[in-house]
Amino acid sequence: MAQRAERLPYGVGRVTARWLLVVALATAVLGFGVYAYFRQFTEGEVVTGLRDIGTMGGATWGLYVVFVVYFVGVSFAGIILAALIRLLNLRHLKPVARIAEVSTVIALILAALSILADVGNPVRAIVNLPRYARPGSPFFGTFTLVISGYLFSSLVYLYLDSRRDAAVCARVPGPLQALHRVWAAGYRDTPAARERHYRVSFWLAVAIVPLLVTAHSTLGFVFGLQVARPGWRSAVQAPAFVILAGVSGLGLLILLAAIVRRVLGERERLGPEVFRWMNNFLMVLIIAYLYLVIVEVLSNVYQGAEGEVRVARELFYGHHAWLYWSSLGLLLLSFFLLAWQFFVPRYALVAGVSSGVLVNLAAIGKRYLIVVPSQVHGTLLPYGHGSYSPTWVEYGVILGLFALGTLLFAVFMKVFPIMETPAAEEEGGR
Repeated sequence: MAQRAERLPYGVGRVTARWLLVVALATAVLGFGVYAYFRQFTEGEVVTGLRDIGTMGGATWGLYVVFVVYFVGVSFAGIILAALIRLLNLRHLKPVARIAEVSTVIALILAALSILADVGNPVRAIVNLPRYARPGSPFFGTFTLVISGYLFSSLVYLYLDSRRDAAVCARVPGPLQALHRVWAAGYRDTPAARERHYRVSFWLAVAIVPLLVTAHSTLGFVFGLQVARPGWRSAVQAPAFVILAGVSGLGLLILLAAIVRRVLGERERLGPEVFRWMNNFLMVLIIAYLYLVIVEVLSNVYQGAEGEVRVARELFYGHHAWLYWSSLGLLLLSFFLLAWQFFVPRYALVAGVSSGVLVNLAAIGKRYLIVVPSQVHGTLLPYGHGSYSPTWVEYGVILGLFALGTLLFAVFMKVFPIMETPAAEEEGGR
């Protein structure tokens, strides 16, 4: 059986002690997250740091909403990159296409679970959504475009893009053969089938790119269209959401590709050229986002209303200043690391991967600064300043979500090739 499993590409079907250790640790952390959510579900959101704005001096949106935005942003870059690889035939990046597709699906699942954790009573929220939803509201678009439509289209794209590899794996006898046969769904590797498969995937990629830009812009409109909330209402909110989503998602993809490279020993297929391309894209996105930050800061400081100026001062040298400057510092440090990589003749993988980690930490900080300060310091009503401090329950739920994502990614790598087989790349390229 071990010999049969070894015939499957990229370690599919091979269970190692290191893999079991990762799964065990992720399962333990996931169990802690489930326990934390059970406490919240049974005792109510009083066990969290969430409180009403103004009257309770707190914030109704906290860590859960921060990571809703973060997870959706991570998913955005993954599927966009996979679609662009197909549309523009970016051969250097084809080895990371499926990693991007899988990370997109997992991140969207985690985003949906973050929403359910935030609403308190998820069953009542799901029932009331179709009863009372207003189609013109950005909130409605968040659930339809961002979560439902976005997740469905990503799953379809992943399925179609992987049918050929499923058919290849289905030829290998073993315990996973039945799964691969179902996944292949009768695919026959003929020239006509390959051409039809390529054509469908191409047009699906054409449809996905504008859909995802619209979907993530809609998530930005949830904040940017709230007139009475200083710090949120901004014309650059939607494009800033899209660009920062690309920054965090591409940074995470660099990290995942480095992990896959190390675990599978694929130093040739996931070579320096792959990471150099992704690092250059990431550097451009960081520059674009920093430009939007400068535009927003100048607009708020020089012509902003009193409430906008108050929130800006809170970020610059108030209670949240440490997080604001730390996030900007991490982005700048990442940019300088990537710029150094761009100009030097030798490529250092550790610098590129470090940039991916740093931009994700910065993205989480920026998401927090978008969500929280405008609630505790930005109200236009005659309320005093509030405060928000997440409790162990919120931290436990978020850690559980990251553990679930790790578990899903680890399991996927053992049941299906995490990279497209070289033959599929050669025959699918144009």
